[in-house]
Amino acid sequence: MLKVLITAGPTREYLDPVRYISNDSTGTMGLALARSATDLKASVTLIHGPISAPPPISVRHLRVVSGREMFAAVKKCYRSADIIICSAAVADFRPAKFSRQKIKKTYALTHSRTYALRLIPNPDILAWLGKHKRKNQLLIGFALETNDLVKNAKAKLKSKNCDIIIANMADVIGKKTSTAVIITKTGLKFSVKSCSKIKLAKTILKFAQKYQNC
Repeated sequence: MLKVLITAGPTREYLDPVRYISNDSTGTMGLALARSATDLKASVTLIHGPISAPPPISVRHLRVVSGREMFAAVKKCYRSADIIICSAAVADFRPAKFSRQKIKKTYALTHSRTYALRLIPNPDILAWLGKHKRKNQLLIGFALETNDLVKNAKAKLKSKNCDIIIANMADVIGKKTSTAVIITKTGLKFSVKSCSKIKLAKTILKFAQKYQNC
């Protein structure tokens, strides 16, 4: 049975018990990939942050909050997967210090009306997988860009040692439809015009299976 590991949704990097750094990802693409993989009779593991809808019943799912939690879950699950799809929007940075108490506005008022937030990098999950993937394991990443879509996606494909990269512009976040460019490390490139995320997910998975069998 085909085994597929998918990461989805945003992460939250807490500054104090009520405030966090995150992004607008809803996990819709990851959920579409999980549903499409189950339609192919695959065994699916979904590692997800806070997402907009519950995972499919037939999917094994692990809920995480932070990027470090997602990284730990991926390291536990990646070895047995035939295809790994990293669609999660993991926060690149986290606060260097977590305050156990809510940070009061009075702090800024007594410190020249400013509050400096020091950030440190989160683990690069995709890059780690690129270094540790086993033979015949297919690694698919996503590149969400605001400019130079193909150029930046190709650079990410190479630097992270992915087999396939799915490139799309940032304006697809939160929308029901998506447009993407699929690029492989062998130089194949084709565009998927505006379509539902379920249709895009099915296209990605069918392409991945064909690519893996080449």
